[in-house]
Amino acid sequence: MNTKALREAIDDFKLEYQNKVEEVSGRILAESSPLNQYDALADLIKDKITPAWAQKNVIYDEYKERQVYFFSIEFLIGKLLKSYINCLQLDPVVEAAIEELGLDYELILSQEADPGLGNGGLGRLMACFLESGATMDLPINGNGIRYKYGLFAQEIIHGEQVEVADYWLKNGYPFEFRKPDESVIVKYYGNIHAQRINGVLTFVHENYEPILAIPYDIPVKGYKNDTVNTLRLWSAEPLEGFDLPRFNQGQFLDAVRHKSEAEAISQILYPDDTGFDGKLLRLKQEYFFVCAGLKQIVNRYKRFNHNCMDEFAEKICIHINDTHPALCGPELMRILMDEEGLGWDDAFNITHHALSFTNHTVLPEALEKWPVDMLQKLLPRVYMIIEEINRRFIECLKNEHFMSDEEAWHLSIIRDNQIHMASLSIVCSHSVNGVAELHSQILREETFKGYYRVFPERFHSVTNGVTPRRFLINSNRGLNKLINEAIGLNWQLDLSDLEKLLDFKDDPLFIAKFQKIKTDNKARLAAYIQAHNGVTVNPDSIFDIQVKRIHEYKRQLLNILHVLHLYNQLKENPDLSIHPRTFIFAGKAAPGYYFAKEVIKLINAVAEKINHDPAIGDQLKVVFLANFNVTLGEIIYPAADISEQISTAGKEASGTGNMKFMMNGAITLGTMDGANIEIHQAVGADNIITFGLSSDQVSQFEKNGGYRSVDLYENDLRIQKIMHQLVDGSLGQQISFQSIYDSLLLYNDHYFVLKDFDAYIKAQEQVNTIYQDKKRWSQISIQNVARSGLFSSDRSISDYERYIW
Repeated sequence: MNTKALREAIDDFKLEYQNKVEEVSGRILAESSPLNQYDALADLIKDKITPAWAQKNVIYDEYKERQVYFFSIEFLIGKLLKSYINCLQLDPVVEAAIEELGLDYELILSQEADPGLGNGGLGRLMACFLESGATMDLPINGNGIRYKYGLFAQEIIHGEQVEVADYWLKNGYPFEFRKPDESVIVKYYGNIHAQRINGVLTFVHENYEPILAIPYDIPVKGYKNDTVNTLRLWSAEPLEGFDLPRFNQGQFLDAVRHKSEAEAISQILYPDDTGFDGKLLRLKQEYFFVCAGLKQIVNRYKRFNHNCMDEFAEKICIHINDTHPALCGPELMRILMDEEGLGWDDAFNITHHALSFTNHTVLPEALEKWPVDMLQKLLPRVYMIIEEINRRFIECLKNEHFMSDEEAWHLSIIRDNQIHMASLSIVCSHSVNGVAELHSQILREETFKGYYRVFPERFHSVTNGVTPRRFLINSNRGLNKLINEAIGLNWQLDLSDLEKLLDFKDDPLFIAKFQKIKTDNKARLAAYIQAHNGVTVNPDSIFDIQVKRIHEYKRQLLNILHVLHLYNQLKENPDLSIHPRTFIFAGKAAPGYYFAKEVIKLINAVAEKINHDPAIGDQLKVVFLANFNVTLGEIIYPAADISEQISTAGKEASGTGNMKFMMNGAITLGTMDGANIEIHQAVGADNIITFGLSSDQVSQFEKNGGYRSVDLYENDLRIQKIMHQLVDGSLGQQISFQSIYDSLLLYNDHYFVLKDFDAYIKAQEQVNTIYQDKKRWSQISIQNVARSGLFSSDRSISDYERYIW
């Protein structure tokens, strides 16, 4: 846009915006609040998106190409206003117009809440995939739940995690469109009556409890194009929300009881399932969005295909994202048979060819299982179908694969009085994939080896990816500008073009600019830390960052034990030569996960001790940032020097935080696990720091034994001191971490924290050595950015399109 055109665009936008402020708030601009200003800007930008959205829906309705629907319990989309503006290429216009009107652009943007629609990598991956699909002009949509209160908002009080409701909808949400005319009735409980109608055996669901599923659509805008796809989220409501006669009789709670029970289904993400009621609610949630989403897809397909289901699988792909939507298989069968009149064989053939499944974990406890009694009572017809799918599958194993009863039982969908949802997904889908090379190998050789023996052609591998638009272009504007100046703009749509940056890794001017950008980003994060934690950190220190869900296998514990060791070293030797370090943690622990919450408490106890020790000063700081979300991530990723990816080898499926850090020039410090292996292959051994047991070594220890953590404790004075500090009051009066102490010694260190401790210390010493040479460090950092093209979600979507769909 030339100068004259830009000037005209700014003036036009200022006029539009002032009119919009008056329209949405009833106030003139001078009297409007920041929330009024945000609502007006959101409404104005939405107006520029919806015409293309409507046109794209018309094109999709003709079904000229196969449509993909991601079914996922999470969609961690982040704030959308800034992203929409960037996709529309309106950044210079909007920013200049807002500034000329005398308004605070950042304050306006801050009025938007992070949508509480996900928790971690699973949900963020889905958001990246939807964005890439729209950017690549592919018909890829999402289907999930509209959580009223999200997961939870995390507060840290006296060093401990406290969960409070995340009421992200309190000011409304301008980017959702409620579609009550497309509502679906979801049926729970009741009984099934079989009868013959015109000679056909028909199943009728009677005496059920109906719940109304109301869709809310959010536009997914592509970058630099006219494509707008849809994220559809379902909200649960009662068919009749208020019992007026009961209310008038004084039975006030009874009058709204059914409303509350219905709405509970879409209130929060991942309700605590340690008890029966929590488990039941989770199962209700999983069926709720599967049933509603599939019925809507089938109804829409029929409307434009003359009610003929013959080409359904050729025109529709239902992609199951982890095991939460595993009921897609039997539910699609139910719709095809009970509502569309198809026979079993035709219904299963369509279902099998329409469904694909991505597994995201190898942890047994994360592979969902539901008690037979619970599912049979809640979803009687669905259970009947699962039972028949399983019966036919077992028969196939025995007759076609010549398995014994015992061999077939180990692959049965129903075993030990549990319904195994991963097994159900594998049997019903035409494709099963892992999300990194190692993860896919473990699925084939260990987790699902029996199924791989039967269905080798179904198993694939697609390494995860992240969108560079949000996590580089939008969140690291200094680096975005530097890259554009160096290699042009093509990389924004083809991230492999970043390899051209290798020509600049030895350029002193480029390196100086690169270093300045990193320092500015660190100063921005330091200001955030000061404002939210009251801790002053040195931007010239090494920012060593681990941000992810708190879990034992992710080993935040290993990280903080090393920090405590480093503190001990500094206390014993104040003249120790180390570059100042700032260790930054963030992430949430599941409300019922006691051990993970103890780790958060430990991190904060260590931070309290170190940050208030005047003898340490700026040499060492520790910070735990509360309530990690996408917006906070956009501040953290560009500021990192070190990306901590230290999971127990073989336990992390892929990881995507490692990719976001890498894309922004952080150097990975990690085990050879998940996508760290592909990062190692991409950047070379000299540009990543690895340590620790391999996945094979971990597997051998788990299968054959041979590891005793007590032996390490008895022979390592460093470990002895740290372990004593956990329980002797060193970290605060009346503060003891006995459960952590016991897990490491009494219960033999299940995730090999102490086994990898020495190797981790040596890796951290390597960080300290390399960082002394700032030029070399920057060259390694630049090479990480240059080699990050493989980890674009655009590449992931291309792989799905080529190998899966």
